[in-house]
Amino acid sequence: MQKIEMKDLVNLCQARGFVYQWSEIYGWLANSWDYGPYGSLLKENIKNLWIKEFVQKRDDMVLQDSAILMNSQVWVASGHVWGFSDPLIDDKNTKERFRADKLLEDLIESSSDKWEYLKTKYWVPNLIPESWDMQKQTEVMRWEQVLNPNTKKPWDWTDVKKFNLMYKTFQWVNEDTASTIYLRPETAQWIFVNFANVLRTSRRKLPFWVAQIGKAFRNEITPGNFIFRTREFEQMEIEYFCEPGTDLDIFEKWKENCKNFLVNVIWLDENNLRFRDHEKDELSHYSKATTDIEFMFPFGWGELQWIADRTDFDLKSHMTESKQDLTYFDPVNNKKFIPYVIEPSVWLTRLFLAVLTNAYTFDEQNERIYLKFEPRIAPIKVAVLPVVKKIWDLAKNIYKQLSEDFVCEYDEVWTIWKRYARMDEIWVPFCITIDSNNYENGDVTVRFRDDMSQQIVKISELNEFLKPYLK
Repeated sequence: MQKIEMKDLVNLCQARGFVYQWSEIYGWLANSWDYGPYGSLLKENIKNLWIKEFVQKRDDMVLQDSAILMNSQVWVASGHVWGFSDPLIDDKNTKERFRADKLLEDLIESSSDKWEYLKTKYWVPNLIPESWDMQKQTEVMRWEQVLNPNTKKPWDWTDVKKFNLMYKTFQWVNEDTASTIYLRPETAQWIFVNFANVLRTSRRKLPFWVAQIGKAFRNEITPGNFIFRTREFEQMEIEYFCEPGTDLDIFEKWKENCKNFLVNVIWLDENNLRFRDHEKDELSHYSKATTDIEFMFPFGWGELQWIADRTDFDLKSHMTESKQDLTYFDPVNNKKFIPYVIEPSVWLTRLFLAVLTNAYTFDEQNERIYLKFEPRIAPIKVAVLPVVKKIWDLAKNIYKQLSEDFVCEYDEVWTIWKRYARMDEIWVPFCITIDSNNYENGDVTVRFRDDMSQQIVKISELNEFLKPYLK
């Protein structure tokens, strides 16, 4: 099987209207992307399936939305103002900046025997450079003479230092400390801040969940790999509030929930997924347990989703900072406590890329490349194609009928075979071909994308014929 190259995926996305380079006519902005007509629909389909799976089909979940700008004290309480940072290192020769932990990861992956070597020489605790302190990262970067990945020339590195990832802006007229606010770097904090409001208005009892989809912003040092790492992205997050002591069992159940969604709802290939539990010395300060779900992208394994046991850290921090009561009273056991939280969070934009990677298909027999989406997430469900332009009015009647139930595309340009090829490329499951003879008999031709077979179907039965395939 031919290996998928990222450049091929990017070219297809830009050529077929999935993803565009942002502000391209002005010379574009690095690592910023727009989602075109098909990409927007695909992204919305992924969102809707996530909402259906985790909100609609459950009676213990509510869906919320929050503002991008929040009171800056939220980020003080959460620790983001002081601790939300990446390890930054500069090449003194080129003035380029890199994430030191990523360069060290590449160093480790370059040789299978690096673990014992680094452990013996530097006493590193594990093979996760992100968890090493700044001094240890600097030491290994220098003594191992890590090369600049762009120039491949000898190093001249600065000390590793922390670089805060939050975008800062100002409200009111004056640009001073009092007017400083931040673009949110994650979507979770709103859920904690509004815990009491949701509890009161939804009348939920523990355990219950709050779900949210929204944009977040991070001033990444080295964004790249197409839409995998960008400074503006979307997250789909859940905070599951539960009683302390029940959290680890729920944490394990959520691993299965997330796997089921990725494999059986979104239809990612299970062979391209792996679960990685964080080591004890790698865990975030707020975490009791964390598992990353990684996907095999064209550039290699990359983080797609994580599940974290955040304990009561967030609610307790916001109680301390705001002086407001965020405890929960259990009427059954007549006790009051601060709930623990399990957080399953998936990067929507990375899931979008994983879906595209998973769908990219080489059909050697028919010499074609197409996106084999699972029908439920296909951007366009049905294409309406008149054989010749002069019967456009007949075709438009079919389009109107089908669009009551499905997202459709109408195309009358080029030969029917070229239009089939175009629809295959963007994975339209069904093409409806209209010619005047069949139409007079009350029929149309339905073409199946996968095997390119065709079937005559009555116009009056067309919608019902397609529904079982697309539900």
